[in-house]
Amino acid sequence: MKNILLISIIVISILLILAVIISPAKTSSSANITGAMDQGMNGKKARGFDAAMDRIISILGFAFMIIAVVLAKLSS
Repeated sequence: MKNILLISIIVISILLILAVIISPAKTSSSANITGAMDQGMNGKKARGFDAAMDRIISILGFAFMIIAVVLAKLSS
């Protein structure tokens, strides 16, 4: 059981890193420095690829946290 969880957390962490790298940036680099919001970020919902990547990152992050908590409980 513990080995399966360890393998799954490694796979999920690699997938999560790849998903974050692949996902498009939401602000421009100059907005990151100054703290200003990009013109495209006016509260509209993401569509298409952006929405899919947001959903994938959320699911992978949630799964990573749950498995990490379960592994912490098993190791103690």
